Order: sequence, then C-alpha cells, then structure tokens
Amino acid sequence: MPAVKEVLVPDLGDFSDVDVIEVLVKPGDVIAAEDSLITLESDKATMDVPAPNAGVVTEVKTQVGDKVSEGSLILLMEPKSSTAAIDTQSQSSPPAPDQPKLSAAAAQKTSKEPTELPQPKAQPIPARTAHAPPSSLPPPVERAGEATPHASPGVRRFARELGAELNQIRGTGHKGRILKEDVQTFIKAALTGGRAATEPVSGLGIPPIPEIDFSKFGEVETEKLSRIKKISGAHLHRAWLNVPHVTHHDEADITELEEFRQSLKEEAGRQGVRVTVLVFIMKAVVAALKTFPNFNTSLTPDGQGLVFKKYFHIGIAVDTPKGLVVPVFRDVDQKGVLELADEMGQVSARARDGKLAPGDMQGGCISISSVGGIGGSAFTPIVNTPEVAILGVTRAKTTPVWNGHEFVPRLILPLDLSYDHRVIDGAEAARFMSHLCQSLADARRLLL
Repeated sequence: MPAVKEVLVPDLGDFSDVDVIEVLVKPGDVIAAEDSLITLESDKATMDVPAPNAGVVTEVKTQVGDKVSEGSLILLMEPKSSTAAIDTQSQSSPPAPDQPKLSAAAAQKTSKEPTELPQPKAQPIPARTAHAPPSSLPPPVERAGEATPHASPGVRRFARELGAELNQIRGTGHKGRILKEDVQTFIKAALTGGRAATEPVSGLGIPPIPEIDFSKFGEVETEKLSRIKKISGAHLHRAWLNVPHVTHHDEADITELEEFRQSLKEEAGRQGVRVTVLVFIMKAVVAALKTFPNFNTSLTPDGQGLVFKKYFHIGIAVDTPKGLVVPVFRDVDQKGVLELADEMGQVSARARDGKLAPGDMQGGCISISSVGGIGGSAFTPIVNTPEVAILGVTRAKTTPVWNGHEFVPRLILPLDLSYDHRVIDGAEAARFMSHLCQSLADARRLLL
C-alpha cells in the first residue's frame, strides 16, 4: 500500500482565514515540486500555494470559497517515489494472456489502477468558472426565498445594531461580500440627502457614475480587472476618501550622489547586484524618519492618538504585469546599500512572478513609489494607509543651476510627498523634505 502524504497550507505570516479563490488540481493529477495547488486571496494580495514535492493527487480536501489558515489540509498526495514504484511493478509483471484467473492481490491492484489515473471528465473543477469574482461592483441584490446576503457574522450584527437591511446594501468586497465600510456608507447615504434606501451609492454618499453603453459610439472590448487591481483599487479608494491628502513637491540635487553610485558599479558587479538611486533614497528616508518621528506613526482606530513605531520598514511599489504591489523591506536602517540592492533585485523578481506572500506586504512605516524609470516630472501618490505618508519619485534630469557666478549643469531629482494632514502639518512636511533633499545632496550626511 503506497504511502499517502498530507499537504498543508504553509506559513502565511500574520494572516488567517484566507479565502481560497482557485483550486488548480484534481484527483489523479501528476504534479511536480513547486507546481501551484491552490490560489489564496487576502485583503492585500493573491498567492499560489506550491506543492512541496512531486507526486499524484489522490484526494482534494479544499474547495473554492473555503477559508484556510496555516496548517489547513489542502489535499492528499502519493509521493513520486511511491507512484513510480507502482508504475514499475505494474509494467514489469503484466498478466499472461491465457491466465485463467488473477490472484487476489493482482485483482485488487488491477481494480485500483484506473482510479489513480487522471479522469478530467469524471472530476471537473466546477468552481474555477462558477465562482469567478465579478468584473465590477454588483448592484443592490434582489434576493428571493431563503437567499441571504454575502456577509460575515460580525457585519450582520453591525448592520442589525444600526437597523440596516443587508438586502439593500451594495457589497464592495470579494465576490460582492458586504463589508463593514459598506454598511457605514449605506447609513451615511440614508442620513444625507434623503436618498432612497434602494438607490445604489458610492463613496460617502456620492452618486455613482452613470452607466453608459459605449458600444453605441463604436467598437469596444471589455476585459476583467486583474485580482490585484480589484484589491488595490478598493484599498486606494478607501484611503483617498478617508485621508485628507496634501502633496508637497521639492527637488534634490543628486549630482554627487550619482557620481558615487557610478563608482560602485564595479564592486556591485562583482557581487552580482545593481545599485540604483532608490536604495540611497530608502536610506535617506530612514534618516528623515528618525529626525521627524511623526512620519513613522499610524493613527489609533478611534483617531484620537498616534502609534509611534520604533522600527524602520519601507514599502516599495513594484509594477507587475498584473498590477501594483508594495513589498516591505524590513529594518532598512540596519542594512547597507549593497545589501539593500541585492534584496531589492530578489524581491522585485518574486513580485513580478507573483510569488510574494501576504506577509511580505505587511508592516510598512512609509512607502515609496518611483516612476523614474518611465518618466514624468511630478505626481500625487495616494497614502498607503494605515501609514501617514508616501514619497513619490520621478525621473532625474540635468538642469542649469545658478551658483552665484554662472549656470552649471546639475542632476535634479523631483520628489513628491503626500501626507495625512490630520497627523502632519505643512511646515513639518516642508522640513522633512528639506532634510531628505540635504541627505541626498550629500550622502555623507547619512553617516551622521
């Protein structure tokens, strides 16, 4: 009897009860090590759970819509060594054509083999299409009979306390799930302007954008948003509505910094890393956070206090084919430039391949969004709540600068700081940016 191994959900960081949105295997599938088994979706990212080793799937214990945590059972699998032994034994000892009767053991073995082969028609994956997330926010759902809205017990209790009817609320969560924020929005809309309870709302009582049939004007094609864009879109919308954004623009002279960076190319090349200006910006941001600790805070849930952080973790926005993700680089204050450059190369590759775990995008103190490799001169980044500030970086350009006697060419880097005005005022933001620009103008200041 071949050994059967349990495949469990690995460490997910601080996450638990994560939604299963895809099951990628079925009984009888032959899989290799690192093949994806299921896809999970948290509030911030999606991730595939890989197979720990090769083998044959005997039974799938997880379905689309399940919630799993570390240690949850995904499936049962026969390791490849056991499967190979079965195949070898069956091929090396075929029954003779004129054998009148099989032995009991052979009969038992023969009866098992067909159930261990892939049977895609008998075992389809019903959930991959039936449970696909909606391409847009659903309208208020009209339910009949015993159907109930898609919401957690906590949200149901919250709605009952406020007297809100879940059947009339538009869910903005995964698969139209009604969130606590949706209930709050519904109540606010009902209290402002006298809007009918059945009328859909968006934002804080803001009327929704009217639906338009664009095909009337010409040929169109509709594509669904990627899962990452759906998740990040809801997060950014919430941040934009709840945070009073202010953006401070400034410029840093990085002429000497660029010369120093170029001088590191040979040494960095020997270590197989590529040093960019971004790693120096990370170090300069840490120095500014230490000088201006209000930037390294988060508001308490009641909005009446600040949580001061004694660590320095920086999120870096990474552009991927499926959308923007923000992995967090931890303890930046304790790492050198070359070490950060090496880590950035590895993390960026994992992000583009969709291999980031949910825990890789937690715990940031401040985020940096750099579009310098693409272009632009300025933009307004949206604060990545619960952080209170985000730094935008665009392309550096050589600019003539008057030095008191003549114009000389200098490499100027535009910087854009968006911040939560409830926590940071304009004067403090200006001082933060002045400190940051001075550190970038003279990298030796980072040693102070």
